[in-house]
Amino acid sequence: MEMKEIKININDYPNELEYFLKNSKIYDSSCSKEAKVIFSDKDSGYFIKKAKKGQLEKEYLMTNYYNSLGLSAPVLHYMSKENDFMVTEKIKGNDGIFYKYLEQPEKLCDLFAERLAILHSINPKDCPITNHTKNYLDLAYSNYTSGNYDKSQFPDSFGYKNELDAINIINQNKHLLQTDTLLHGDYCLPNIIFDNWKFSGFIDLGDGGIGDKHVDIFWGIWTFFYNLKTFKYSKRFMDAYGKDKINTDILKLIAAIAVFG
Repeated sequence: MEMKEIKININDYPNELEYFLKNSKIYDSSCSKEAKVIFSDKDSGYFIKKAKKGQLEKEYLMTNYYNSLGLSAPVLHYMSKENDFMVTEKIKGNDGIFYKYLEQPEKLCDLFAERLAILHSINPKDCPITNHTKNYLDLAYSNYTSGNYDKSQFPDSFGYKNELDAINIINQNKHLLQTDTLLHGDYCLPNIIFDNWKFSGFIDLGDGGIGDKHVDIFWGIWTFFYNLKTFKYSKRFMDAYGKDKINTDILKLIAAIAVFG
């Protein structure tokens, strides 16, 4: 991930975060409109995320849980006042869109898929978010009702023409969804860290929980389309994950849900 050095006013941040910000270079590391993320190069590096009140609670819970499994960085500070703030250590290495990894897409695809299969094999005992599937569907229906339909980031090969077609697919097939697998929730290349091809950890876990494995599988396929502009690696990804474990009808269902946010 490319980061641009910026200047900030430390007084704009709570006093509790002063240690992480003082006497350090600060970089903008934001990748969405929902949260502001800065990186401090102090010590081994810290990421400080800011969002509206209540929006980081799930990420805080899931990051702590993943850390307990040895799969993510520890949360060093979390607070929810006028806004939410969360501080995590930098995980050693680079994310999946680092140019050296993208230069070897076949190797990256295999490793990315195999790591997902390992994640999905973990017993999600004590996971703090147990109802991902219900939340996932509730959000899709809410966004459908409010007219939030955006297919711009998806190709036209999923078999639906408009929002009515997509919602019909959801209505007809939502019973196929299970709630039995530990999910990342946003399983894309920027959200996994490798250190010289060795897995280091996951980041951006706010969409995780116990849900249907096909959510992660769908986004794992989609990220290669998005970051490499090709579906060339879709079959390879599914083969490396274990194609016998994948239901393509459920992938089509996840695609319909995805266009509603």
